[in-house]
Amino acid sequence: MPAQILHSTPRADGFRMPAEWERHAGCWMLWPQRRDTWRDGGKPAQRAFVEVARQIARFEPVTMGVNPDQFENARAMLPPRVRVLELSNNDAWARDIAPTFVVNREGAVRGVHWRFNAWGGLEKGMYFPWDMDALVPAKMLEIESLPRYRAPFVLEGGSIHVDGAGTLITTEQCLLHPNRNPHLSRGDIERLLAEYLNIEHIIWLPRGVYEDETDGHVDNLCCFLRPGTVALTWTEDRADPQYERSAEALDTLLTARDARGMPLEIVKIHQPEPMTMTEAEAMGLDVVDSAFLRPVGERLAGSYINFYIANGGILLPQFGCRHDRAARETLAQFFPEREIVGIAAREILLGGGNIHCITQQQPAGIKSAAADRSGDGNV
Repeated sequence: MPAQILHSTPRADGFRMPAEWERHAGCWMLWPQRRDTWRDGGKPAQRAFVEVARQIARFEPVTMGVNPDQFENARAMLPPRVRVLELSNNDAWARDIAPTFVVNREGAVRGVHWRFNAWGGLEKGMYFPWDMDALVPAKMLEIESLPRYRAPFVLEGGSIHVDGAGTLITTEQCLLHPNRNPHLSRGDIERLLAEYLNIEHIIWLPRGVYEDETDGHVDNLCCFLRPGTVALTWTEDRADPQYERSAEALDTLLTARDARGMPLEIVKIHQPEPMTMTEAEAMGLDVVDSAFLRPVGERLAGSYINFYIANGGILLPQFGCRHDRAARETLAQFFPEREIVGIAAREILLGGGNIHCITQQQPAGIKSAAADRSGDGNV
């Protein structure tokens, strides 16, 4: 059955974006292979993605989308319980490329298809072209037979976090950047977010993590742990360029209120020790004019905030440094019902993101016509 294209908005139809800790039907990922993003022909990254998929599949179904030339390789490397589908793409950042799923009270699920310009378009895009990435949301929703909203502005999934209860958190650095939606004001963007995610209140943090290639995605800086509680990446080193960014975010959060009018509990999670790209890692990348250059000595935007919440577990980046254990212990306090699974994540970080960036959850629900009362006027 073809997926419906809807001409209303989620808010008008009673749909909302759920929090990540709400029940999932499964998780979507995309297979890494770009030689200008992933070193050594993508093989180290592929092994890291396999481990992420393997661990998530312990808790919920996983689908890996792959390009045709990598189907056999991915199928051979991934465990049998991971579904592998041919799904053409330009690169592997499922969080930013895939649709954002929304649900209603009856259990119907739909998807929001955002515009995508590879984190900045021709002005600053991470790579060119991105035409296959732009089609991924439509293909995913067609595969799942889920109705699709077509949002009229550029947005990546990593630029937003929600508490599922009406509050969204984001950064001014990203959503107000002129390389995304220069024709839209802050007020315009707030109205569109309210329409397409059905949120009531937005908390704007100034900037994201230092040297984050995405222009400051919030999913590397700050996220909700539950309604009213956020985790913030932190450092005590005032000489570190990240200190100023985390401190200004803290100042904003201390005076912020959520959609219920309540103040926030702020949980600081110390960032990993500063990391830079080694000569061997940089030399393993193909250099092409259409891709973002990653030189030797570049600061890597490492963060423990970039974790994924699965149905029964948390997949947490680990970097082999002294702060790894404290991050695990902190999350265990807030998610006692979930297993904290540490994943060696440097190979993912070298590509410009981390575990949250390469995953996209599909919420649980029902796909029956009875649950999804779309109405003739919306189709």
